[in-house]
Amino acid sequence: MTGVAHALPRTTSAPTSPAEGDSTTTAPAGAVIRAVPSVAPRVAAEPKGRRVAGEPGARERRRQETRARIVDAAAELFAERGFEAVSVMEIARRAGVVEKTVFNHFPVKEGLVFDADPPMRAALLHAVRRRPAGESVSAAAGSFVVGAVSLLGSPEAATGVAQMARVVRGSRTLQVREREILGELTTALAELIAEETGARPGQVEPWLAAHAVLGLYASLLELARDRVLAGVGGLELSAELRRQGRRGLSLLQFGLAGYAKRR
Repeated sequence: MTGVAHALPRTTSAPTSPAEGDSTTTAPAGAVIRAVPSVAPRVAAEPKGRRVAGEPGARERRRQETRARIVDAAAELFAERGFEAVSVMEIARRAGVVEKTVFNHFPVKEGLVFDADPPMRAALLHAVRRRPAGESVSAAAGSFVVGAVSLLGSPEAATGVAQMARVVRGSRTLQVREREILGELTTALAELIAEETGARPGQVEPWLAAHAVLGLYASLLELARDRVLAGVGGLELSAELRRQGRRGLSLLQFGLAGYAKRR
């Protein structure tokens, strides 16, 4: 649903198995292309003596805090006036840093909205790699996509999803970048499918499957934005996204042969 907008507060957890009776895979928070404002990282007090292994040091924590301030300043300004109307200098001023610091963290302005390597990519590929024997790529990847986008119906996501929808839809630059990211995700998935199946160069099947999965993702993401802007959220939105997602999954898994036949 990627600085100005994470789908939900970022975590690094891997997708979990679906609950019994639920065909969709649970996605990790932050898996969707940025959809809601970022959350400043919680900074724990540094322990006395030696630093605990794996914990960021004081310098890294300061870097993360600065990055979070920049992201949140950008989110506020983009929500107020739109992406195109806000300069990097204005973002720096509101964040309390110099312009160079913003560029050190985000070399291009679009990076304040979309991650160069969105968490969606790693999580999607992980869901495909860990699928059980006998499960198709379309089932594994499609179920992951439905689970990920369904998170946008959570109460903590609603405001940010609406904010992100307005910002992206008000900027041609961001719309182009979002399509580029979807293209990059499609390429990554197609390459994994080709590797797993031993497809020859030029075979269309891996690309067709990858485009179908990411097409489902893009459709559900736009539906989520439409519905949130119309005032729908919470359990109602989550249920609608799951329902529409499962219908899309049926087409992915059982084919288009019987769909939209002319009468």
